[in-house]
Amino acid sequence: MRIAYLDCFSGISGDMTLGAFLDAGLALDALRDHLALLDLDGYRLTTEPVSQSGILGTRLRVDVAPRPTPPRRHAHAHDHGHRHDPGDHRHWSEIRALIDGSRLPAAIKATALRIFTTLAEAEGAVHGMPPDEVHFHEVGAVDSIVDIVGAAVALELLGIERVFSAPLPLGHGFVDTRHGRLPLPPPAVLEIAARSGAATRPVDIDKELVTPTGAAIAATLATFAQPPMRLERVGYGYGATVLPWPNALRIWLGELDEAAPAVVPGAPVAGGEVLLETNIDDMPGEVFGYLMDRLFEAGALDVYFTPISMKKNRPATMVSVIAPAERRAALETVLLTETTTFGVRCLAIARTKSDRRHETVLTPFGPVRRKRKEWQGRLIDAVPEYEDCARLARAHGVAFRTVYEAARQASPAPEA
Repeated sequence: MRIAYLDCFSGISGDMTLGAFLDAGLALDALRDHLALLDLDGYRLTTEPVSQSGILGTRLRVDVAPRPTPPRRHAHAHDHGHRHDPGDHRHWSEIRALIDGSRLPAAIKATALRIFTTLAEAEGAVHGMPPDEVHFHEVGAVDSIVDIVGAAVALELLGIERVFSAPLPLGHGFVDTRHGRLPLPPPAVLEIAARSGAATRPVDIDKELVTPTGAAIAATLATFAQPPMRLERVGYGYGATVLPWPNALRIWLGELDEAAPAVVPGAPVAGGEVLLETNIDDMPGEVFGYLMDRLFEAGALDVYFTPISMKKNRPATMVSVIAPAERRAALETVLLTETTTFGVRCLAIARTKSDRRHETVLTPFGPVRRKRKEWQGRLIDAVPEYEDCARLARAHGVAFRTVYEAARQASPAPEA
C-alpha cells in the first residue's frame, strides 16, 4: 500500500502541503492540467526552490487577480498568517458547486469536498451558524481552492492510498485579522482538532504554525500515527514565514510495512494486529458503504463483509476489520456509533505476508504501475494497478484486459 506521512515538524498550511507534494515528485504541468478542469481562472501557479538551514525544498506561489468583494453578510473563514491579499470571497455553497460541477475525476472531487466540508463545519461551529451560511474569504479564495483541490489531485496522481500525520504543532499569541485580533491557535484550527480527535503538541513560539486549511487537510485525510514504511521519496514544502528552523512541511512517500504496527504519538507502543468482528441483521444496505469508508479513515488495514444467517434464519452481514492493535479503540468506536450493533468481538491475529513493492512498466498504451509479489527472494506475481489500466483502456478505446495483459507481460521501466 502506497502511503504518505505528513511530518509537521514546523506546522502545515495549504501551500506548504502542495509544495511538499511537488517537491516529492508531483509534476507541476500535470497539476495545472487537472486544475484546468475547474471552472476557475484568474490565477497563476509558480514554484521556486528554497533552501533553509541547508535543506532544499519547494515553495508554491498562487498569484491571484482579485474579483469584487461581495457584501459581508455572513461569518468569514480565515487562513490566518497565510496569503491575505486576494480579497476573493465565496460562500461554501458556491465552492461546493464549483468542485462538484467540474470535470475532475470523481475521486478527486470527493476528497476536495470532504476537506472543504471539514472547514465549513468548523467555521459554522465557531460562528454559531449552519455550514452553508459560512462565507469564506482567505480560505475560500482562489489560492486556497487551488491548495485543497491540488492536494486531492496529488493523492490521485501519486497513487497514495492512505495518509498518516505527525501531531499538529500549535504556537501561541495573537494574529491580526479583518475581525480584529484573535488568539492563536486560530479558533477554526482548534475546532477542527476537537471534532476530528487530531493529535496536537505545544510549541513555545509566538507564531501561527497550523492554518485552518492545513488542519483541515490533515484532519480529513490522515490517521495521526507514524507508520512503519519503506521510504521512497521525501519532499519539503516551504511556507512564507521565517522561523528559527526550516519552515517546511516534510512529506514522506513510500510503502506501508504491514508487518509492523504504526506508532501513535503519546500512546503505548503495542505490537501485532487484531481482527474486529460484529454481526448485523437490522441495518439498511446503503449504510455499509459509508461504514467501510469510516473504518478505513480510522486506521483499518482491511474491511470486508460476509453474508451469514443468524437466529430465526434471518439473513445478516458479518463485518470484519483487520487493524493494528493500537487502532482498536478508535475502530470499535466507529463500529458502535455508526452501526446498530451492541457489541464487537476482538481477536489477536498473526499474518504471514509476502514482500511487495511498486514498479512502473511501459506498455504500448502508456506507463502502468504494477505491484510485485515476492516470496523468499523469488518473484511470484506482478499485478497491474486497476486505475492505470482502466484510464489507458478508455483513452485508447481498447478492452481493459488488453491493457492489463500488456502490463503483466511488460518489463520494468528503467529508473531515471
